[in-house]
Amino acid sequence: MAVAKQKIMIVDDDNNIAELISLYLVKECFETEIYNDGESALEALDTYRPNMILLDLMLPGIDGYQVCREVRAKGNTPIIMLSAKGEVFDKVLGLELGADDYMEKPFDSKELVARVKSVLRRCKAAPEAATQNDDKCVTYPDLVVNQTNYSVIYMGKNIDMPPKELELLYFLAASPNHVFTREQLLDQIWGYEYMGDTRTVDVHIKRLREKISDHESWKIATIWGIGYKFEVRA
Repeated sequence: MAVAKQKIMIVDDDNNIAELISLYLVKECFETEIYNDGESALEALDTYRPNMILLDLMLPGIDGYQVCREVRAKGNTPIIMLSAKGEVFDKVLGLELGADDYMEKPFDSKELVARVKSVLRRCKAAPEAATQNDDKCVTYPDLVVNQTNYSVIYMGKNIDMPPKELELLYFLAASPNHVFTREQLLDQIWGYEYMGDTRTVDVHIKRLREKISDHESWKIATIWGIGYKFEVRA
């Protein structure tokens, strides 16, 4: 039986760029569909059910930022933002809205394919985790982080988290009171293939804190000038 190809939704109003991206990905055995505006992409989301979205920011009508918001409101489909905007503000905003990665135009075709595969591998880890040992779980008062089934229970409620957020939380919580630099966290969670910068860590820590507040027994602590730790109080 043939293995189903992973589906990539390409959302870009420049059809020449979109076709070129599609060509790169089809050569790597992905299936692609192209949408030239945010509205049509959102309408097709539930029927096409992509494994990943490559999302341009400058779209007619609904821009890429709003598309990202609406995709995140529905679920955790991986998103790589594509933009000619290279300012740090634009990158950080994209990541804060829930994008998994950000690439500046023009980009190298090999780098694009490498990032697509890298993000998909990380997200694929969630369903595959059930086949691994069931000891990847840390428990604290009012917090259970389980990397086996990719779940977080906080204050008795299940908290929805993208894979990288959960992996970052688990990594910190599994080594209480251990200080990690941003570079170490990038290497451990995103891997050597990741070509981003340390602001990515800061953005994900911010998103974790929005979902999980400091507890009287523990908190995610900032070690200024160095990095972060999961601080457990005696």
